[in-house]
Amino acid sequence: MAADRPVRGPLTRLYRRRTSPARSRTSGLRAGGPAAPSVAGQVFVLQVVLVALLAVAAAVSLILQVRRDTTEEARQRTLSVAQTFADAPGTAAALDGPDPTAVLQPRAEAVRKAADVAFVVVSDTRGIRYTHPDPRLIGKHILGPYRKVLEGHPETTELSASVGPAVDSTVPVFRPDGSVAGMVGVEITLGDINQSVSRQMPVILGSAAGALLLAVGGAALVKRRLSRQTHGLGPAEMTRVYEHHDAVLHSVREGVLITDGWGRLVLANDEARRLLGLPSSAEGRPVAEAGLPPRIAERLESARPASDEVVPVGERLLAVNVRPTGAAGGPPGMVATLRDTTELRAVTGRAEAVRERLLLVYEAGSRIGTTLDVATTAQELTEVATPRFSDFATVDLAETVFRGEEPGGSEGGVVPMRRAALTALRDDHPLYPVGEVSGIVPTSIQSLGGASRGSLAQSRLDTVLGRPRDDPQRLARVLAYGFHSVLSVPLHARGVVLGMVTFWRSRNPAAFDADDEAFARELVARAAVCIDNARRFTREHRTAVTLQRSLLPSGLPEQSALDVAHRYLPAEAGVGGDWFDVIPLPGTRVALVVGDVVGHGLHAAATMGRLRTAVHNFATLDLPADELLARLDELVARIDQESAAGDPEATGATGATCLYAVYDPVAGRCSLSRAGHPGPALALPDGSVCFPGSPAGVPLGVGGLPFEAVEFDVPEGSRLVLFTDGLVETRRRDADSGMELLRQSLARSGRTPEETCTDVLAALLTGPPEDDVALLVAATRVLDPSRVATWDVPRDPAAVGSVRRAVTDRLAAWHLAEEGFATELILSELLTNAVRYGSDPVRVRLLYDRTLVCEVSDGSSTAPHLRYAATTDEGGRGLFLVARLADRWGTRYTETGKVIWSEQTPAGLSER
Repeated sequence: MAADRPVRGPLTRLYRRRTSPARSRTSGLRAGGPAAPSVAGQVFVLQVVLVALLAVAAAVSLILQVRRDTTEEARQRTLSVAQTFADAPGTAAALDGPDPTAVLQPRAEAVRKAADVAFVVVSDTRGIRYTHPDPRLIGKHILGPYRKVLEGHPETTELSASVGPAVDSTVPVFRPDGSVAGMVGVEITLGDINQSVSRQMPVILGSAAGALLLAVGGAALVKRRLSRQTHGLGPAEMTRVYEHHDAVLHSVREGVLITDGWGRLVLANDEARRLLGLPSSAEGRPVAEAGLPPRIAERLESARPASDEVVPVGERLLAVNVRPTGAAGGPPGMVATLRDTTELRAVTGRAEAVRERLLLVYEAGSRIGTTLDVATTAQELTEVATPRFSDFATVDLAETVFRGEEPGGSEGGVVPMRRAALTALRDDHPLYPVGEVSGIVPTSIQSLGGASRGSLAQSRLDTVLGRPRDDPQRLARVLAYGFHSVLSVPLHARGVVLGMVTFWRSRNPAAFDADDEAFARELVARAAVCIDNARRFTREHRTAVTLQRSLLPSGLPEQSALDVAHRYLPAEAGVGGDWFDVIPLPGTRVALVVGDVVGHGLHAAATMGRLRTAVHNFATLDLPADELLARLDELVARIDQESAAGDPEATGATGATCLYAVYDPVAGRCSLSRAGHPGPALALPDGSVCFPGSPAGVPLGVGGLPFEAVEFDVPEGSRLVLFTDGLVETRRRDADSGMELLRQSLARSGRTPEETCTDVLAALLTGPPEDDVALLVAATRVLDPSRVATWDVPRDPAAVGSVRRAVTDRLAAWHLAEEGFATELILSELLTNAVRYGSDPVRVRLLYDRTLVCEVSDGSSTAPHLRYAATTDEGGRGLFLVARLADRWGTRYTETGKVIWSEQTPAGLSER
């Protein structure tokens, strides 16, 4: 209890002095009762006791440690002696000899004396002793189980012998063949060990005594220092210090209120009386009757702590802190401090408002302009301003801004505005919705009342609404809604007015002031730059999209081999270089092309146009798929060289991929080759989906490696799907996952190519594409075999006539007799050239589809040439006649030779 007096004494004396007016003010300064030890003395005694306990604990721990170590030493010692004796030469042989005791007893006694152990006992596998210090025990059984030793495992045990605690180790004796011949047991008594511990006791106790003396000396030094710091004060002196401190409380500029455990006000210093206007008789009364403000009295009675709680008292704002007095061992009660923060609160409020505005400007910098979309950027501006700056915020932009153009017009002219963004606290407002024409805006800053960079705090709402006379009912609803303050700021960048930003207040009672106007200008200026950047991006994007769409096929050519549907989606970030094409080829064949130029923007779109034109030109040569890609690869390499020559800082490769496929409806086969492009998908009529394997090849422009072509059968009614990597691969999905989704979306049969395109895009694209997407779906058809006629022709000029008659008969069967004359002339010229100048095999084939195709093939690769024969020439007019009679003609080369073909479009056939 003596340690509690310095804490409890001051408050007890303070309460008695304050509640007993008859006592002298100086009575509390006198100490009464017997003298108590000083605080330093109490600390000294406590430290000495703790150090003594620690010293005793350390000594006991050391003794126990020494005993444990010596016991372990005994175990190791007996085991070592027993193992050494068992492994000694002749021990196993003596056990198997005629008289083991005569041989082993002298050895065992010699080892016992040399190793200073209690005994060394050798026994056979039955437990019969052969050696023992007491000869009377030789020939008798040993005590204890020894089955584990007979199994070949040493065993050490602690036991209580007749001479006291002992440690015994028994090990097996092995014969050369590994069998156990007997056992060796060695025992040592712990009495010998305890003698070792006794020899160490003086050292241990001496060390403990030295440590105790050293600790006592240290405690004495601590006592001396503590006594010097506390000036040797005891409990009574500390009480006097607390009472002097009580006197100082009346001079501080902070109010202090103290209540006791019975809810009475026992102390109110001078500052508390001044701040609260307390009467002189307030002390000693219950808190509820002491004249305290209700909220402060409630806080003291509730006994709940409070920290810097602002309480209005009259015209003052007081910061109140409440704490219990018994938390540190004092008497029960509460203590409250009061601080006048009226002026500080006003300054802090202004600083907080400025800080809030700075944070809002910083937040606007990070939230506005996250995309390059005009409407999204405008919406971000309104979301930043509402509700921390205004209750409603609207952005109205000139119509041309949405198209990426600058507002135009004559000086002082106006253009219509459309609402681009609106953020409101409530949905029942009468303001114009997003997308509706909301007013007009001047086309130049000079038209804004002469202010170049001004914002107008509107006192009349009709000036904010643009042309209110056109909609007086809306104006009436706006005025009746409760808007009391509106701030309109022009949105302009680079000297061009883009629109207006309007801030509205209805719930917030404060009107917009000059500080709000300055902040609004700063906020709108930041947003104007972002909106103008989005406008210019929109213009560039529209230009690139227009260029790209002009370079892409505007329509698909007529052909009967495939039913084709396509989709092209430009990337959200910018136009890329993806393209597709459908090119009819001779012999009713159709080429399908899908390509991708790496990068975005006008350069990628222009490069795509060049490559698409090149593919068309190469396709007219009727080249195989791999050879066409090889020539396209050379073109891309030349484009890179031209770019490097024109721009020394150019980084190099164009980076383009391409897939070229040719479908033959007569054979029902498809030949394709790839240049670093994803392979196609093939949806079969039964609903299964496969991905025909084909070498990927290197991208165009890399050069050095050949391209390979593959052929595969395509059943009629299959859907051949070609696409670019933007369809299957995104930042959140790898290509393998995308191919699996594509396979699942194609698995259902019975859909048209248009339906397939819609389903594929819905399954693989959940939002705007990150990269350009080109998709081509072609449903295959097979030409009716009855529309195909083939003749093998021997290399005999006489065979030409018979083939000509057979062709005439087939045309009649096809109801094309009117084309017989022209077809006979074409066939005669082509077939005669093949028979005369070509090589075997010679073959004629007629195809009847949208056109009548006549093909003559032979094994020669000599190309025919069209020339103009002179009037004196006897020959050279055959191909000229073919060119005049046919709509088109040409030559294509195969692996075995060449094919010369011609196409005719009869009047009746062209109307189909």
